[in-house]
Amino acid sequence: MPKLSGINHLVAVRAFEKIGFRIVRQSKHIIMSNGERFLAIPRHNPIQAFTLGGIVKDAGLTVEQFRNLL
Repeated sequence: MPKLSGINHLVAVRAFEKIGFRIVRQSKHIIMSNGERFLAIPRHNPIQAFTLGGIVKDAGLTVEQFRNLL
């Protein structure tokens, strides 16, 4: 499985918006939903690669699919 490097949280939010996720609420984390799944994206810059990999997996994507969205 290819590795992800850390990216800015705003870049991650834009990538997930491209596949139908919308921001539900914001605080220390940005909560996004597509009606079926919820994602919690931390407001860290950059988001660590391990954390980002888990978020991508929770979204039902592979690393390659996520990279294509960036």
